[in-house]
Amino acid sequence: MNEVLRFENVCKHYHSRQGETVAVENISFSVREGEFVAIIGPSGCGKTTLLSLAAGLIKPTRGAVKNDGVSFGYMLQKDELFPWRTIEKNIFLPLEIKRTLSEETKRRALALAEKYGLGQFLKNYPNSLSGGMRQRAALIRTLAVDPDVLLLDEPFSALDYQTRLSVCDDVYKIIRGEKKTALLITHDISEAISVADKIVVLSARPARVLATHEISFPENEPLKRRENKEFSGWFERLWGELNG
Repeated sequence: MNEVLRFENVCKHYHSRQGETVAVENISFSVREGEFVAIIGPSGCGKTTLLSLAAGLIKPTRGAVKNDGVSFGYMLQKDELFPWRTIEKNIFLPLEIKRTLSEETKRRALALAEKYGLGQFLKNYPNSLSGGMRQRAALIRTLAVDPDVLLLDEPFSALDYQTRLSVCDDVYKIIRGEKKTALLITHDISEAISVADKIVVLSARPARVLATHEISFPENEPLKRRENKEFSGWFERLWGELNG
């Protein structure tokens, strides 16, 4: 598979009146087309900084981020749906912002909504939907502009545990079904194991890569992966690396 994103010895330093903060230091890893990569690390270690660097929203202090010609979609911790817009209008929003709203792009966005169970809720407002359905709508909104790579910033962290498991499984199936590349950041080890083809383990700030693992399970669904006997072994290994 072709690489769509590569970090090469990337460092990012922030400057303020209080001094310099080193967020990430000498980070190197790659993401291949169609791959689901999870980045795990302690809270505050600089994981979100990596997503901003990947999308080109900020520039590295040193090193290089190679993402030439790749388009990105960003999914946040909260759904951030506008309460005064219907689900349909929320899904159309990125198309409006990019000035690509047309009958063709509308049809594609609505087809995605229909395909993934939102068809009957398109005229509803966000406050009438469950947290899981809102997050599904947020993903369809992100997919509406047909990005090459999805950047997922702890997208399930605002949900209760039961809903989180269900929505994680749901989002995973949609991303796989649309054959998208995904880069997920999370502090949840189990979540990372349940979805990833590859896991990058980061140290505390300044973040450095402690290890990179290729993950392979015969099961292709997060909930089923969690039932596999190898799941606990991976959890113990990653826990040890994060807390060693």
